[in-house]
Amino acid sequence: QVQLVESGGGLVQPGGSLRLSCAASGSIYSFNHMGWYRQAPGHQRELVATFTRGGNTIYADSVKGRFTLSRDTAKNTVYLQMNSLKPEDTAVYLCNVDQRPFRNNWGQGTQVTVSS
Repeated sequence: QVQLVESGGGLVQPGGSLRLSCAASGSIYSFNHMGWYRQAPGHQRELVATFTRGGNTIYADSVKGRFTLSRDTAKNTVYLQMNSLKPEDTAVYLCNVDQRPFRNNWGQGTQVTVSS
């Protein structure tokens, strides 16, 4: 059983920055994908950024050049550094560790609101 706990969300002005953290309890050494999704009201959940098992990092086109995904293996934590935030980045951000076929793990989400 893997539990994911997100933190770091909040209210920020356009152009500001936030860093989200996702702390995992349990083994996440083996995974298919590990990263962040987001869901805004009335919209489908969408991929923001993810590590792949093959060692690549994938970013949504809308966040390329502004967001950076990183990982601290010793702390079992994944980070999402978000810079130059825009109002359209407003959403609930959810951490995901895909270990299918065994399990697909989700955090509870953290709210990010970009507004002046």
